[in-house]
Amino acid sequence: MLWIFLVLGLAVLVIGTYTDLRTKEVPDWVNFGLIFAGIGIHAILSAVSSSWLPIISSGIGLGIGVGVSFAMYYLGQWGGGDAKMLMGLGAIIGFDLSNLFFLNFLINVFFIGAVYGLCYGVYLAFRNRKSFGKTFRHLYSKIPLILRRGIFVLLGLAVAFAILFLSLKNMIFIYLISLMIILIGFYYLFIYAKTIEKCCMLKYVSPSKLTEGDWIAKDVKYKGKYITGPKDLGISKKQINLLKKFKIEKVLMKDGIPFVPSFLIAFVFTLFLGNILWQLISIL
Repeated sequence: MLWIFLVLGLAVLVIGTYTDLRTKEVPDWVNFGLIFAGIGIHAILSAVSSSWLPIISSGIGLGIGVGVSFAMYYLGQWGGGDAKMLMGLGAIIGFDLSNLFFLNFLINVFFIGAVYGLCYGVYLAFRNRKSFGKTFRHLYSKIPLILRRGIFVLLGLAVAFAILFLSLKNMIFIYLISLMIILIGFYYLFIYAKTIEKCCMLKYVSPSKLTEGDWIAKDVKYKGKYITGPKDLGISKKQINLLKKFKIEKVLMKDGIPFVPSFLIAFVFTLFLGNILWQLISIL
C-alpha cells in the first residue's frame, strides 16, 4: 500500500508543480483532495484490518505536516498552497516507525528547497539584472562602513588561517575557517535576498488580479481605515472585495517563489536516494 500512496503523492506533486509554475497557485481541490484521500483511504484500511495503526499513521503525518506548514507560512517562507500540499502529503504517506519516508522527505525538502530558492533567485536576478545591480549597490551602501570593513577583515583572517594551518589538517582550524566563511556568506546572502525581494518580487497590481492568499507588501487604507497589509499573512476574499468596492487602483504585492517544484524534486530524491543528510555524511 505504501507504494500506492507514494505514486498518488507523486502524481499530485506533478499536477501541483505544473499549476504552480504556470499560475503560481495550486488549486484547493488538488490539496484538499489529497488530504481527504489520505485520511479516507487510511480509515478504510483501519476498518478492513481491524487496526487503528493506518488511521493513526495518517493522523500523525497530517499533524507533522500542519506543524511544519504553519511555521513556514507564518515565517513568510511558503504560501498557502505550499502549506496545504505538505499537509496532504503527510496525510497520504503517513508516519510511523516502520515508514520513515515522510520524515526523510521533510529533511530533503529543507535542503533541496534552500538550493532551489537560491537558484530561482539567481534566475530572477539575471532576468532583472539591471535593476538587481542598482538595488544591490544601494542596499550595500546603506550598511555601516565599519561593518563592511569588518567583513573584509574577517575574510582576510580566513584566508590567512587557510594558508597557515589547512596544510596541517588541524580540525579546529578547519572548523574556524568554515565558520568565518559561513558568516561572510550569510552577510552577502542577506543583502542578496533583500535585493531579490525589492527588485524582483514586489510589484503593483490591480485588486482584480489578486487572489486569496496573496501577500500584500504595504498597508492599504481607505479614509484612514485599514483594509489590508503585510500583517495579514495573505489577503482574504473579503479584503479583495473591499479594495474593489472602494475602487483602490493599485496595491503593492509580494510575488512569492513557486515552491511546489522543490517538493517534487525532494520527493523523487527521497524515492531513489533516501535521506540527503545521510548521503552527505557518508560522503564526508
